[in-house]
Amino acid sequence: MKTASIILMLFLCFVINANAQKTTVYNNHGYKLIFINYDATLDSAEQARMVNTFYIVYPELAKVYNKKTLKAVTMVIDTTYKGVAETDNGKVTISNIWMHKHPEDIDVITHEVMHIVQDYGNNNGPGWLTEGIADYARYKFGINNKAANWKLPDYKPTQNYTDAYRVTARFLVWIEKNYNPNTVKSLDDQMRKHIYTDASWQQLTGKSLDDLWKTYIASPIL
Repeated sequence: MKTASIILMLFLCFVINANAQKTTVYNNHGYKLIFINYDATLDSAEQARMVNTFYIVYPELAKVYNKKTLKAVTMVIDTTYKGVAETDNGKVTISNIWMHKHPEDIDVITHEVMHIVQDYGNNNGPGWLTEGIADYARYKFGINNKAANWKLPDYKPTQNYTDAYRVTARFLVWIEKNYNPNTVKSLDDQMRKHIYTDASWQQLTGKSLDDLWKTYIASPIL
């Protein structure tokens, strides 16, 4: 009986330690970052790089796209999350497994905090454009993309602008190079104000979305 009690106590200690968290609150540049870490094995230097990335990127994204964005953000290093990262209601959740395997991929933070800046809510805009703008922001504002071997993909015939993420981001970069350098800023603003329509592309570039894509695939060089 005594042995069973000891085993139970050891098990409970393991469960408590496995679910232990360390919360650190940072205040800088007028923004608060609540960093919650459930992974005791996360290198403190990696955490410092992630925090540094937030404070370099988030204020800049706010200045360019949405000065009314949240002033307090929560970032969670989650040991149970199965994806790479996600953002919801001002909280960024990042997989500890992903960060261990890809320690240079700190600009996953850039993509995710852009979602906070976007703050589109239940809007009428397409999801592929939301994700494309977030990866566009990573491309433009990311600080470690090269080391992470993260880049925009070359065009392939199997692609479509609705593929989202990097495919859409590259298309947006091309549009700004060839038509209107303020396209993404304008689309982002329209999505936030819930006034985006299919006609937005014509208004901003003089061409419909489908015509832009046809022109793009004919000469997709950036």
